[in-house]
Amino acid sequence: MSDARLPLQGVRVVELAGLAPGPFAGLLLSDYGASVLRVDRPHPNAHSTSKPLPPPTTDTLTRHKTSISLDLKASASKAVLLSLVRNADVLIDPFRPGVLEKLGLCPTTVLLKENPRLIIARMTGFRRDGKYKDMAGHDINYIAVSGVLGMLGRAGEAPYPPGNILGDFAGGGAICFLGILLALLSRQTTGKGQVVNANMVDGSAYLATMPRLSRKTPMWNRPRGTNVLDGGCPYYGTYETKDAGNYFAIGPLEPQFFEALLRGLELSATDIFPPNSNGRREDPANWPHMRGVLEKRFKERTRKEWEAVFDGTDACATPVLTMDELEDQGYDQRLVVDLAGTPGRPFSAQDGGWSPKALRPSTGGEETLSRWLGWRRGKDFDVENGALVKTTGAKL
Repeated sequence: MSDARLPLQGVRVVELAGLAPGPFAGLLLSDYGASVLRVDRPHPNAHSTSKPLPPPTTDTLTRHKTSISLDLKASASKAVLLSLVRNADVLIDPFRPGVLEKLGLCPTTVLLKENPRLIIARMTGFRRDGKYKDMAGHDINYIAVSGVLGMLGRAGEAPYPPGNILGDFAGGGAICFLGILLALLSRQTTGKGQVVNANMVDGSAYLATMPRLSRKTPMWNRPRGTNVLDGGCPYYGTYETKDAGNYFAIGPLEPQFFEALLRGLELSATDIFPPNSNGRREDPANWPHMRGVLEKRFKERTRKEWEAVFDGTDACATPVLTMDELEDQGYDQRLVVDLAGTPGRPFSAQDGGWSPKALRPSTGGEETLSRWLGWRRGKDFDVENGALVKTTGAKL
């Protein structure tokens, strides 16, 4: 496949090294064709021609990226970044509020003046205003104050964090990626770049728009863990099978799908509803009995046996697969969306589908400097203390 077909071909991105959300936004950009240059911290062996390269970064979200090492506190090294900024389309800032400003790299007074077409994507956890703006935090804290964490978990138990998927990645990196795309579209009309302010509190809260707006409807008007979609409803949940530790997920919300589930389970209405009930599956009063019946029935067969029953049906019943199982089965990891006319870069297990391929700081970065700026070592830049520095008289 020719790179000319990539949707973000020609977009140059400088990604300041950070934790999950910033690199994930950069990963999405690189997967769809952008040239992403990661800026790592100095390392004694970075850019060395005689010593082994530095150990790989712990960041596994580096697919298709290259790296240079800079010391942003040193003026000659910071000058390299400013030269890149003048020739880049996007800068990803993963730092806490105020860090760029302290480095003398204020987006509005410095960076946009250096390049008025630059898009500066600033990714923070908390909002940039309000009581939490200066506090440290992680995914669990951001989704906690967004109202999302309070929706998750079983009834009567503490809220349960869903890994760092909702804050760091869905509400953080993916939303930041969306903001960058919107700014690129806007620039086509205005000719101007801008600052994109993304934060994981607003990103996560926005993902919860449907439950927020449904709080006064039967779908979400009960306490956590007792609603239709959050584990309260017996026909929207998971059940352990005969082979302990394996589960089946069911979600037949529509009547015809619920009927298909009962057929597969060989259950009748008499079986599934409590004696003398009103026979309404939507009535929470019937849910405890229904759950008990389903728990007992699913434990009568193994997960594989239930797959044989439900595969190809409309019962909305599927096995709960683990990542290890998917990898062992050769599951094809794919891009988030498929663009028929301008697809993204394909990738395999070897370059990030399943096996992490962490980037070593300074890998490929000098080639990127040559492509972007026409720079050569010894003429336009050199290496000092494990970081690149701009030489006197180097072209911008």
